[in-house]
Amino acid sequence: MTAVAERVLAVEDIYTAYGLSQVLFGVSIQVVRGECVCLLGRNGVGKTTTMRSIIGLTPPRRGRVVWKGRDVTGRAPYQIARAGIGFIPEDRRIFADLTVWENLDVASRGTGPGGFTVERVFDLFPKLRELVDRQGGFLSGGEQQMLTIGRALMTNPELLILDEATEGLAPKIAREIWDIVRRVRESGIATVIVDKNFAAVSAIADRSGPRGVMVGGALLVALATALTPLPPGAATTTRRTGAHGNGSPGARPRDRRNRNRARAAG
Repeated sequence: MTAVAERVLAVEDIYTAYGLSQVLFGVSIQVVRGECVCLLGRNGVGKTTTMRSIIGLTPPRRGRVVWKGRDVTGRAPYQIARAGIGFIPEDRRIFADLTVWENLDVASRGTGPGGFTVERVFDLFPKLRELVDRQGGFLSGGEQQMLTIGRALMTNPELLILDEATEGLAPKIAREIWDIVRRVRESGIATVIVDKNFAAVSAIADRSGPRGVMVGGALLVALATALTPLPPGAATTTRRTGAHGNGSPGARPRDRRNRNRARAAG
């Protein structure tokens, strides 16, 4: 079977905006069945917007999102989720008034490549088994993140999108989360990981798989080997500021700060 036939997700030259604020400028991503794709970049460059464009929360104004050969651009998020894409948002979005068991059960959706059930989620997260009757709003941040991942797995997705899965967590909990993500990958589920931690995602990504570095709403590096060092300055050099920049497009943050200081002094 060819690589093209195995491709499950293709994001093709998407442009996404919030009102008049343009955020994405021609972003393209491909995901092959079972692989791990990592999207890196500092805050405000469009990583989360890219994921929201895929899942249908913020549909792109131009370009296409193609899932298993079908154009799903602009479809409702629940339709895309039913098609086989699981989404773990940065802000978790658990049901605070429901118990751990209820949060998992409400997302249950048939069978899939992972064959996940409530019991299998508890095997991945033994801590959740201990808290099965506790309401989501009374869980710690790390416990809520475990529940969020478990809830997404209960949909038995073919692709799992993780947006800043360890943001704000203690290092020990973060390591546990990364270990779970690694085990999920080994079950055959394709993953797209959005994060700022290059060391962590490099340990999970395919050795020859793609990695993208986002700068100013566009992909600066695409289809790079996961263990190859980043280009010098890639994390801080702004190629296209879009809605997030101040001053002229292409200006570097240091240049803008110097201009602002000069104006203040004048």
